[in-house]
Amino acid sequence: MVLSKHINPDKILQDSQDKHFKHHALTGTNANTISHAYGARYGTEPIPKYKIPSKGTDAEAAYQLIHDELELDGSPILNLASFVHTWMPEPADKLMRENMSKNLIDQDEYPMTQVLHERCVSILADLWHAPNSHQAIGTATTGSSEAIQLGGLAMKRIWQEKRKAAGKSIHEPGPNIVMGANAQVALEKFARYFEVECRLVPVNAESKYRMDPRRAMEYVDENTIGVYVILGSTYTGHYEPVKEMSDLLDEYEKKTGHYVPIHVDAASGGFIAPFATPKLEWDFKLPRVVSINTSGHKFGLAYVGVGWVVWRDKAHLPKDLIFELHYLGSVEYSFSLNFSRPAAPIIAQYFNLVHLGFEGYRRVALDDLKNSRILSRALERTGYYTVLSDIHRQLGDTGIGGAVTKMVDEENVEIYEPGLPVVSFRFTDEFKQKYPDLQQKWIQILLRSRGWIVPNYELPPNMESVEILRVVVRESMSAVLIERLVADIVEITEDLMKQDSPSHALSALSSHTPQQHKGKQHQGKLEEGSGSKPSGTYAKTC
Repeated sequence: MVLSKHINPDKILQDSQDKHFKHHALTGTNANTISHAYGARYGTEPIPKYKIPSKGTDAEAAYQLIHDELELDGSPILNLASFVHTWMPEPADKLMRENMSKNLIDQDEYPMTQVLHERCVSILADLWHAPNSHQAIGTATTGSSEAIQLGGLAMKRIWQEKRKAAGKSIHEPGPNIVMGANAQVALEKFARYFEVECRLVPVNAESKYRMDPRRAMEYVDENTIGVYVILGSTYTGHYEPVKEMSDLLDEYEKKTGHYVPIHVDAASGGFIAPFATPKLEWDFKLPRVVSINTSGHKFGLAYVGVGWVVWRDKAHLPKDLIFELHYLGSVEYSFSLNFSRPAAPIIAQYFNLVHLGFEGYRRVALDDLKNSRILSRALERTGYYTVLSDIHRQLGDTGIGGAVTKMVDEENVEIYEPGLPVVSFRFTDEFKQKYPDLQQKWIQILLRSRGWIVPNYELPPNMESVEILRVVVRESMSAVLIERLVADIVEITEDLMKQDSPSHALSALSSHTPQQHKGKQHQGKLEEGSGSKPSGTYAKTC
């Protein structure tokens, strides 16, 4: 018998269904339908998977069917791969439920919602030191991806207008935009979707896995519409030096006469830097920064679905990107990529700004960074891992992976390297030499068996040979969970070290299932072997 390498699960399930004694092949159970145990209770028929059912399903039954399928999703609190916030207090949930049917674009119908939207824009403009926060111009977006497109479009249009005014072509050789190779895909999307040459600046360990401003200047010319500078790299959490990039572009303009603006992608850092490191120069205090975006649903602590883009003033948002609308009952203005959008996430963002205030956001940011430092130090002290992120290193310390030698003062965030509460780590070189067959991706797989979602992935182009594991420390990642995560990582790593072979990953997986792990954690003070030997009968906890 030859074992097939390609198996159709739907066909197997269809062939495995209970059959009536007298049946016809054409009337067998359809693999394209969903049958459910609750069907008999609610009196529902099997539901088609890929087309709308001819008859609807009772609301309670539909809820239960969908609810149970979604139980297969991972736990949001254990999803350490995502920057997206997953918890808000009950009053915020109530506000969102009350306003979930509102459309932000209907300004005439929901004028107070629009007022709250404008307040959020002004608050962010003030937080980022815009010249006039009361007259700030900006908009909510579905996230930083849309916000980045808008920031890029404004820079492109201003470049085009200047080229036309100078009698120069806007097509040959065409516009380009400069960014680090560590840029999130949304930045590259802008270049591809809106026909702008994308100039990626290679990153390396010496540049701290982020764009090196001096090297970036090699890619700048008269056709550069702007530079995307990232305040918080997705890979390692490092802030790119906005001030240094701005100073170099100042020098470039003095020499050449070419003006190149900066858009700061502060998707994550926009709600961390102002509170944790308010002395850091990165925002509208720098005249060359013309626009900033952030994600309210990341460290803005709102539910997913809200981002923001703010321009330093109206002069940097070209008028022809703003649409005047007359058919919704009043004169309204729109300068976002899509039209209708839910108002509830914007209301949730305003709730946070009012509820937390500056001090509340600062406490959350400092606590996230403190827990990140604890995790970083613990991983390095195992001797198994080196940490690529630097938020646990004091200013002036050198050498990635080196231990911090100065006295640790966790209460003074100013002595540490600024960055996101992100911990990126990998096996040490010594560990890899001693255990060459032990693959780092096994750590991800075995952590997943315990519920943790910790991604293992390659660094940006030019460093693809380096794989890292990354943990995003959000508000829900408490010190207790940090302790449990460290214990699990150490236990999994040491179990893999016992048998250094590819086949051990599978056997180790069986010993790290949630049930096995749960048992280990509830043994109390009893050691293995303290109880009587099992008799072989089936036992299950009541």
